[in-house]
Amino acid sequence: MANHKSALKRIRQNAVRRERNAYYHKTARNAVRKLRAMTDKKEAAEFFPKVSSMIDKLAKNNIIHKNKAANLKSGLANHIAAL
Repeated sequence: MANHKSALKRIRQNAVRRERNAYYHKTARNAVRKLRAMTDKKEAAEFFPKVSSMIDKLAKNNIIHKNKAANLKSGLANHIAAL
């Protein structure tokens, strides 16, 4: 167990941040799945900027790697183009 007040605070902060990061990551993954399931090109094209923004925010906060974000966005753009 932690021996200092600062260490206890760090444990609390890490728990809150881990939970928040997991929520944002899961929400973005669900949005990606939703976009991949779309069959209407117009609807998918309208939804793409929102998903792209979510992915960029995850990469900015180091929740996912920037290259993974780029690969995801590229794959989604290809999916929309193929519709």
